[in-house]
Amino acid sequence: MLKRFFISTLATITGIWISFGLLFFVGLLYALIGAASMSMTDEDTINISDNSILYLDLKGNMTERYKPQNIMYKMQGYNDETFALDEAIAAIRYATYDDRFDGIFINCNGIASAPASLTELKQALQDFKRLSNKWIIAYSDTYSQGDYYVAACADSIYVNPIGGVDLHGLSSTTLYFKDLLDKLGVDVQIFKVGTYKSAVEPFMISSMSEANREQQTVYLGDIWNDMVKSISKDRKISPNTINMYADSLILMDNPGLLVSRKLIDGLSYKYEVISSLKELTNVDYDKELNLVTPRQLCASVSDLPDTDERECKIAVYYAYGDIVDTGNTGIVGDKVIKDLEQLTNDDEIGGLVLRVNSGGGSAFASEQIWDALQRFKDTGKLLYVSMGDYAASGGYYISCGADKIYANPNTLTGSIGIFGMVPCVENTLKNKLGVNPEVVSTNENANMSIMTKFTPYQKKQIQKNVERGYELFTYRCAIGRGMDQDSIKAIAEGRVWTGERALKLGLVDEIGTLQDAIHGMAQDLGYEQDYQVIEYPTLKFGFWDIFKEMQDNSIEAAMQQRLGEFYGTYKQIEEIKNMNPLQCRMEKIIIR
Repeated sequence: MLKRFFISTLATITGIWISFGLLFFVGLLYALIGAASMSMTDEDTINISDNSILYLDLKGNMTERYKPQNIMYKMQGYNDETFALDEAIAAIRYATYDDRFDGIFINCNGIASAPASLTELKQALQDFKRLSNKWIIAYSDTYSQGDYYVAACADSIYVNPIGGVDLHGLSSTTLYFKDLLDKLGVDVQIFKVGTYKSAVEPFMISSMSEANREQQTVYLGDIWNDMVKSISKDRKISPNTINMYADSLILMDNPGLLVSRKLIDGLSYKYEVISSLKELTNVDYDKELNLVTPRQLCASVSDLPDTDERECKIAVYYAYGDIVDTGNTGIVGDKVIKDLEQLTNDDEIGGLVLRVNSGGGSAFASEQIWDALQRFKDTGKLLYVSMGDYAASGGYYISCGADKIYANPNTLTGSIGIFGMVPCVENTLKNKLGVNPEVVSTNENANMSIMTKFTPYQKKQIQKNVERGYELFTYRCAIGRGMDQDSIKAIAEGRVWTGERALKLGLVDEIGTLQDAIHGMAQDLGYEQDYQVIEYPTLKFGFWDIFKEMQDNSIEAAMQQRLGEFYGTYKQIEEIKNMNPLQCRMEKIIIR
């Protein structure tokens, strides 16, 4: 009895201490997260005074939409090296009409972005100048090409006396993995429709096909010509002269020549530009400039355009990233459909602008999203699409049924085609690892896995399925665009077009920004100025998201350490292995 009493008492005491320990740990964790959250809020929220300057720091990766910074990263001292396009444009629009802002200062630090997003940012800056008569001043130690393209619209452009301007034209890089896969013994079984459907090329051939080279040459030329035309208009320099500068590696020339060539307005150190800004805004030389970032402005001002409560409502739904069936990142089919069903049943929503920035992905998920959007339209509500950097393949699939499609002139769109891609590691197992897979089946087609090659019959059936998917894709496009299917097929074949060419081909309706699409819908709905814009999906970054991201990051770090230089190949093969069998996806290229 006594022994049992002591054991029971000891267990109770131990349980109490463990409970206290857990409560202390959870409390401490919440306190740390709360402190980090308060720190973030304190940094983001400021009091905006007269003679303020909207400060655009062009650095890091440009993202389609602002995402709250990972609190755990913040606690560890990491900086958020992203530039949110939606936030920047909202801030520019607000500063246009707020008398507390005297102008905009653009500090160019090498933004990484596709041309279409840069064009949309530049359009907002041009609207700022046109509507406000306020100034824009730009500075850089050395202008990257993307930075300079945006900054060219500034009233004054300055560069460090030993800096430069990088104009070199555009090039694209496509990585081909066929030879590497051969060395690893991996066979990739390809099924596709479309001469220009080049997303599968890197896995089936060792170098670029003529068809792919042709389409890349055309759309890169279109984008570059549009950029040159814009710079030419901004700086009053002929397009031929700009191309001559690009061909001469002007970045390597004496910076002193940049002023006489009209590319910049002056050579200045940054502190000299800061001094000039102080004079413009009546700030004493020993005081700090009143610089306000887009994040600070959006966090500090409660009456940003279109955020007040009004009866007339337009939904803007951001769909960016790869289109996938399930998961946590990208355009996740089941999540998007659920959101669209809520918007369909919301009587207060008068119309939906779908903001698409995607090179595609799962054909199945694309079809399901298309269907959900049609159900939204069946209620009589308007559906418009605004295309960002990409709205190609699956990105075009989900766009094609809209009442009206807006594209940026430099949007990459179309790529109407479909493919299937299944890796086979039989050679890897046998010849590299000495593993021989033996299969026992009850039926001829019971075994279809990555460990053995498909039979001729299996390949034939898969190809038929791909062709059936292509027929459905082109049919959806034909119905959506009011064209016959043969006309769609004539411009399909997986070919990628710029927004400018897509307009001429009938694949889009208007050239314009997201704001143009929203304003166009408001006018068509008769809302005039009295309407509210509500953005979806709701951005969340909760308690458990922190732990999941920590876990994912730990796994990724361990894999990188274990695989070393083969990590990139592993990720590529893993992506292929986890793909839906049918894909509407354009190739991944690097444009510089």
